[in-house]
Amino acid sequence: MAISYPLNLPTSIGMASITLKAEHAVTISTSPFTGHQQVLKYPKETWGASISIPPTMKDLAEPWVAFLLSLRGKYGTFYLNDPLRITPQGSARDSHTITVNGAVSSGSSINLTSNQTSQTGYLKAGDYISTGSGTSTQLFKVLQDVDTDGSGNATLDVWPNVRTSVISGSTITVQSCKGVFRLLENTQEWKINNNNAYSITFEAQEAFT
Repeated sequence: MAISYPLNLPTSIGMASITLKAEHAVTISTSPFTGHQQVLKYPKETWGASISIPPTMKDLAEPWVAFLLSLRGKYGTFYLNDPLRITPQGSARDSHTITVNGAVSSGSSINLTSNQTSQTGYLKAGDYISTGSGTSTQLFKVLQDVDTDGSGNATLDVWPNVRTSVISGSTITVQSCKGVFRLLENTQEWKINNNNAYSITFEAQEAFT
């Protein structure tokens, strides 16, 4: 069977740790004479991640080895999420039929509509959402608490910027939100110690489409 990307993470054993990174493209030019600064912010905002699985025996480690090799370096992509943030802090749930209210292709705001009206704290600062599917999936953090109005509408301030066009009426996911990532390096490694325990650590970056 041909391998189809993005891949899901192996389930043989969970991650020992994940470090999520928010990367920005900002430059600062400082005058050596006055100290005045010129700050330029570019549109690029992207996720990065460092992932480790706990030292484990080969039967649990080998699915992870096979997963890394299946990506064929930076070529393939995979889904990644925050394993401790499956459900929002707010009351929003996928069962509420949350959709995009007006197409968006750039910027840091997304309008939504839901069948939950006049909800205080529907989504809260730090909650995740995701839009799209397959390779067009994009993962966002909500930056401010959000209430729905009497029609179930709300505007989200999100990070990172919208990169892939999102169609009006498309579904917004608020549970088990994932992004699409690829390996940061073309070389992967796994360590095997004299107790026959495997250790695996790898770096990833968000996959741009």
